Amino acid sequence: MKHLKLIALALTLIFATACKEDKKETEQIIETEVEEVAEGTKTEKSITVTMSPKSDSNVTGTVVFTDRDGVVTMEGKFSGLTEGVHAIHLHEKADCSSPDGKSSGGHWNPTGQPHGAWGAESGFHKGDIGNMTANAEGNAEISLTTDQWCIGCGDLSKNIMGKAVIVHQGEDDLTSQPSGAAGARVSCAGIIE
Repeated sequence: MKHLKLIALALTLIFATACKEDKKETEQIIETEVEEVAEGTKTEKSITVTMSPKSDSNVTGTVVFTDRDGVVTMEGKFSGLTEGVHAIHLHEKADCSSPDGKSSGGHWNPTGQPHGAWGAESGFHKGDIGNMTANAEGNAEISLTTDQWCIGCGDLSKNIMGKAVIVHQGEDDLTSQPSGAAGARVSCAGIIE
């Protein structure tokens, strides 16, 4: 009986030692894989803002900004709009405190360009996103991808933090100065953390 206990004890020690070695090898493999993933990972920042109605409208929505290695994608979804075309811009200040949204200031224009269509050779504001079309139910979506923006970087001509997203009552004509004659501000959200 003593021999059986000794054999059982010896087998237990051998098994425990073997498991520890396997565990160490597994931990080393996992650490190596994590390092490889970390080295291959791209930088990504994301911020979601919630739109608030302005100018006695019912316009709400969300806008998600995602910065992947210096390229920002903006995805916006809105409801409560009147059917038709509506302008959307980034404005100077993340201040949506006034009932008409004018506390957000004018279009964000850090490079001193004239108002225009996004990407126009004649110039455009960094906040001149453009227009979107609301359907009969008052819903609209917009998407923009650009390397002209960043989230929280040190470049003041690109950093969208501290700005506001503004949806307008009407269409941006893309030529009228300084803002495209798009009418009242019907929804606002500050781009803040």
